[in-house]
Amino acid sequence: MSLRFFHLFFITIAALMAFGCGYIEYSNYTAQHAPLHLAGIAGAAAVGAGLLVYGVFFYKKSKKLIL
Repeated sequence: MSLRFFHLFFITIAALMAFGCGYIEYSNYTAQHAPLHLAGIAGAAAVGAGLLVYGVFFYKKSKKLIL
């Protein structure tokens, strides 16, 4: 496994974990309706989306490199 795919694998896992944390915050928000959980949903979704954007950017940039 090359270093590039190893890096992309962990970016994908980190994005899935961020979305998982967002789901946990969503289930907590539906139970308690606390604004802190709503902020947690937004934060986790932003981090997950940012990781996916970074993953696409890294994949396009590293296509030319031999890693």
